[in-house]
Formats: sequence, C-alpha cells, structure tokens
Amino acid sequence: MTTLLTHEWLAAAGGSENVFEQMTLAFPEARRFCLWNDDPTRFPGVEESWLARSPLRRSKPAALPFMRAAGRGADLGGADLVLSSSHVFGHAIASRAARRGIRAFAYVHSPARYIWAPEYDPRGRSLPVRTVAPALRRVDRRSVDPRVSYAANSAFVAERMAEAWGVEARVIHPPVAVANIVQSMERPLSEQDAEAARQLPAEFVLGASRLVDYKRVDAAIDLGSSLGVPVVIAGDGPDRERLQAVADSAGVRVQFLGRVSDRLLHELYRRALLFVFAAVEDFGIMPLEAVTAGAPVVVNREGGAWEGVSATGAGASCDPDDPDELRAAAETAIGLRSVAGSAATADFADELFRSRVVEWTSGE
Repeated sequence: MTTLLTHEWLAAAGGSENVFEQMTLAFPEARRFCLWNDDPTRFPGVEESWLARSPLRRSKPAALPFMRAAGRGADLGGADLVLSSSHVFGHAIASRAARRGIRAFAYVHSPARYIWAPEYDPRGRSLPVRTVAPALRRVDRRSVDPRVSYAANSAFVAERMAEAWGVEARVIHPPVAVANIVQSMERPLSEQDAEAARQLPAEFVLGASRLVDYKRVDAAIDLGSSLGVPVVIAGDGPDRERLQAVADSAGVRVQFLGRVSDRLLHELYRRALLFVFAAVEDFGIMPLEAVTAGAPVVVNREGGAWEGVSATGAGASCDPDDPDELRAAAETAIGLRSVAGSAATADFADELFRSRVVEWTSGE
C-alpha cells in the first residue's frame, strides 16, 4: 500500500509537528507533502507546495487565502491511502483523495481557528482575516467530504468540527514524549542550565509558554501572589512587557528566565510546586509534560486541557478569572503531587498514539 501523509506548514517546533513526526514513524515508507517546510533537518525529503517558494510563507495570515489552492499541489498519483494532518485547510487534501476513490483520513487539530474560533485566537481578529473569514468559512465547509474518516485531537475539537462542518469524529489524543522526558531527566544539566537552576527559589509556581496574551501566563503570577509563593516564568514573546508590569505589583518574587532548553524546562517542572496552564487550548501538551516530569497542574476548565489532565488524576481545573476558584484548584492540585509522574501519563505515550492511528486507518 502506498501512503501519502500531508500537513500544512512544518515549523521547527509545535504540537502538530510532533503529530506529523509520529505519523511518519507509523508509516515510514510514506510519501510526505506540506505547504512549506521550515525544519528540513527534522523533516527531510518532504515535498513542498509553490508557497514554499513565495514570500507568503513568511506570513501565515497573508498566506491563508492561498493555502487551500496550494494544497492542490499534493500529488495523489499512486496513493492508496491519504492521511492529512490539518489545523487550517489540510483536510481538503483528504477530501480530494476521497473523491478519487482513495481511502482518506483527516486528523484534525482544529478547524481553522482563525475563521471558526477567533475568540480563542487573536490572529483571527485582525482586519484582513475578519474581512475574508465569511468567504473562507464557505470554502472550508465545501472542503468536507462524508467519505473521509475524521479524527479530532480532543472532544473539545470534535464538538467544534460538528458545529462548523457537521461531521462526527473519533477522538485520538496527540502524543506526549513520555519516554523522552524520562530520559531527559536522567541526564545531567549543562553548566549553563545548572547555574540557572541554582538561582531558582526553593519553592515556586511555574508558568511556561510563549509569552502572548491569550496564553494567560499572568494567572501564574496572580496565583503566586495569592499563595505568597515566588513565581518562575519560562518563555519569551510580545507579552513580556505587560507581564513584567503585573509582576512588579505582585508582592512576590517573579523570575523571568526567557527561553529555556528542553532539559531545563523538565527540571523546572520537576521542582515546581505546581504548573499553571490557564490558556484555552484545543488540547494542551504542556500540562501532560509537566505531570510526566512530576508537577501537579492547574488548567483552564474551558478547552481541551482538562481532558488530558483529568485522566492523569494529577491536577485540577478552574476558571482562572475567578481568584477563589484559582486558589482552590491550586490547593487541590498541590495535594495530588504524589500522583504525578510518567506512570500517570503512560496512556498518552508516542507509541500508543502511533498504534491508535494505525488501527484507525486500517479500519480495525
């Protein structure tokens, strides 16, 4: 059987890229296609669309109206099975395959949040995107085909797919690199990371992500202030200045580390009193990484993060805008620290994700 795997753009890091990597491992002989590939070292030999040779690849909002058309460049010739990884319009390739009588599957991270859920994605609130969104929604609906088998990365996304596209999807949660995190924590810290670790408070609340407003990293600072516990923030981004102003009035020490290595992030998880993840995410890999490394977590009740965390038994959910709820969830999570660890996240491991995808696409 000849398999074609497709994705939108391939970035240097990201949850959808981890999914595509695991799909590649599940189907090692498959051909692969994407709109453009920003990490050819990690993803060698992936065919690219004409957008890869265009300046549009440097601006996803500008490229958005052209993505579906560029996806038509995927060569379906000789394919017996097409599996598309989609968070914008990648699922349209699966539909095109289905119309040709090819067995077609679409693993959906979300219907394009730019146009279907701008309340969760500030990029969708820009004037250019809002202008074209109604037309793009119509086009997107036409890209759905009942002959395609759909999977969603969470029940939260499956509900969005039902509302936006009118389709049912099975849920296959994305992979968590459980074994890699365990192995990472067995390795010594680099000299630079060890020095950073020595500067950490004995006890701290951890926030970590790209520092953009919708990630709600300020909730970690608010919680640390409420508990009277220092806060450590890992990551960088355009919201840093605002977060610094929040930190200046927090009444507790707030330490910004900037971007950190994976090894240091795992150490931060291990040492943290708890990890706060207040964003509304389609699923949420970082809370499960934190649990794997030994940290209890607090997540937003809205969104997909609680699906994974609730299954581990190592955390609590809340409305992060309610200070009393946030503190109560934190106190509950801290009491669950003994539950955290790799055993709690074993059901999300890479190899289980691969087996579930193979089972799904084989019709078992």
